[in-house]
Amino acid sequence: MTKPYILGIAGGSGSGKTTLAQNLLTALGKHQTSLIPHDAYYKDLSHLSPEMRAQTNVDHPNTLETELLITHLQSLSNRHPIQMPTYDFTTHTRTPKTIPIHPYPIIIVEGILLFENPHLRNLFHLKIFVDAPADIRFIRRLNRDVSERGRTPESVTHQYLTTVRPMHDTFVEPSRKHADLIVLGESTNHLAILFLLSHLKNMASST
Repeated sequence: MTKPYILGIAGGSGSGKTTLAQNLLTALGKHQTSLIPHDAYYKDLSHLSPEMRAQTNVDHPNTLETELLITHLQSLSNRHPIQMPTYDFTTHTRTPKTIPIHPYPIIIVEGILLFENPHLRNLFHLKIFVDAPADIRFIRRLNRDVSERGRTPESVTHQYLTTVRPMHDTFVEPSRKHADLIVLGESTNHLAILFLLSHLKNMASST
């Protein structure tokens, strides 16, 4: 059997990349597709005090264990299952729990910094960058972090101004030049989703 087809979906925080990845996963089926968020590979910060963890610039590439993700994708490419780590964003620590990921025909990986690392981006058969205006991305991130990660609006705003926006300008935005396709991060972007589904179904049937 041929190797799995690996799709990378990148874009700024709040651009809509996770929504796109989830929509593709739902449409293709969980027994046909595996989804891996780059966020699951954040380095464990349990050795730091809670105050220092909260001050860590988690939007910098150095805070991610990308080498482990690369190793995992290489294993999946060779049709070996992996144990994906999980991360607790409320405590900034990696949990003991892992999630089994199977080498299904389609592997979707999503994250803001996927295309920043040349060794990682070279593993993707197709690279998609999801684009959205800065104000929309900020509002989405604010709503997510308050409702899902127990953050205050003040802390989210401070983090956005001090690290998220500068890191986006330094690492995320320049990485869009490596994308094969740029799509708008809108729920109404049906044509892009239909195109991707058709392409991925063709790839899945050939594995």
